[in-house]
Amino acid sequence: MVTSEYERRIAARFAGFDQDGNGYIDREDFMAAAKALLAEFGTAARSDKGQALYVGAEAFWQGMAGIADRDGDQRITREEFVNGAVKRLRDNPDRFAEIARPFLHAALAVAGGDAGVGVDDTSRVLRVLGVDGDLAAQAAAQLDTDGDGRIDEEEIVSAFARYFTVPE
Repeated sequence: MVTSEYERRIAARFAGFDQDGNGYIDREDFMAAAKALLAEFGTAARSDKGQALYVGAEAFWQGMAGIADRDGDQRITREEFVNGAVKRLRDNPDRFAEIARPFLHAALAVAGGDAGVGVDDTSRVLRVLGVDGDLAAQAAAQLDTDGDGRIDEEEIVSAFARYFTVPE
């Protein structure tokens, strides 16, 4: 049962991971996210960037499963997700950030490159991953914390961790 406001916020994040809407998160959801990003940015799956994104998606899945898949069935239910995020990540958001880093690093490379990604391309990434268009644009603009017009890996990884682990 989801009880606190913080737990309700985390539970709402579940849908962003459940790409196919079947009620649980599994490896296929991570692979679907990678495939959608590659399609959005016209990157071939067999390219170096495409392969890095799939490797990052697999690493992210393995990290999430290790934290949240309590029954070991290779599927994360909403309740497992909430409990995993709330109980294991709230006190250590850096751990969550490091689990996501390989995927986020590769997603940035697909969307823009090593020097960071423009705000508009970041908004496209967020939309592909299920964030509403207007909210994606607002969030992307806010991610540019140094005001240089580009979002680098540290900005995105830090924001990603906060999104899932900070109650505000």
